[in-house]
Amino acid sequence: MRAFTYQRAHTPAQAAVAVAGTPGARFIAGGTNLLDLMKLEIETPTLLIDVNALKLDTIEATSEGGLRIGALVRNTDLAADGRVRRDYAVLARALLAGASGQLRNKATTAGNLLQRTRCPYFYDTNQACNKRVPGSGCAAIGGFTRNHAIVGASALCIATHPSDMAVAMQLLDAQVETVSPDGTARVIRIADFYRLPETTPHIEHNLMPGELITSVTLPTPLGGQHFYRKVRDRTSYAFALVSVAAVIQPGNAGRIAVGGVAHRPWRVPAAEKALPQGAAAVTAQLLAGAATTPENRFKVTLVERTIASILGDARSGKEA
Repeated sequence: MRAFTYQRAHTPAQAAVAVAGTPGARFIAGGTNLLDLMKLEIETPTLLIDVNALKLDTIEATSEGGLRIGALVRNTDLAADGRVRRDYAVLARALLAGASGQLRNKATTAGNLLQRTRCPYFYDTNQACNKRVPGSGCAAIGGFTRNHAIVGASALCIATHPSDMAVAMQLLDAQVETVSPDGTARVIRIADFYRLPETTPHIEHNLMPGELITSVTLPTPLGGQHFYRKVRDRTSYAFALVSVAAVIQPGNAGRIAVGGVAHRPWRVPAAEKALPQGAAAVTAQLLAGAATTPENRFKVTLVERTIASILGDARSGKEA
């Protein structure tokens, strides 16, 4: 790990100004992703701004009937909140499917959204990676691709987004609230928050330099039956091969979002319109134009079977 300096921020504006004014500065809260990357010298911040004292750790009802989740609310606390469990069960289930209990106790709402989109080649500094070093190439393309993206990728990156929480947030139409170094507040729809790799895979979201997430808001509850299914190589502490978040209404209407298949949580409006037609029709819309390899083409079948399982459980009245 390379040397860095450290300071605590006491207001969101102070934190944003400090990061914007120092090249290589980063915010740190739980550090569950950042510290690992610093140890590998993938991330080499010159300054860490500790935001844990900013009092952004509460969950409050909004005047519109939704919830405002502070950026520093820990994943464990968010999953355990009675309002989340009752009205946004898909979010609670997604959180509990992520990482381990120890990591969920440290990981924050904002940090979960901002964890790096990555793959094994990103972690291996002996391999070419356009996310680590723009323009250096992508060793994953033509390498072992079992866990890699099948939609939304580019010729420069085929990594998949790791967050379970973000898939549920995408399904729920969450909004990300931020403050900029000049004090300007901004609201970003979760659908507009993440970027596809295209020609700049090292830029993963649409935050400006120094812009700090202060909270995430959820709209009014959707009702219906809530599901989060995560298929992985082992039952804990593993990223999804495929994950499906769904809210199913009577007649198989509803919403659906998928993880493990793209550089960001994947949601396609046309796929939701196809829900009454069944899993095959939904999958055809979700994964239209999928670019697979012999090692990861199984993901197409896995998405369809996972959706079919959810629709079957919805018909029988079983949620999970």
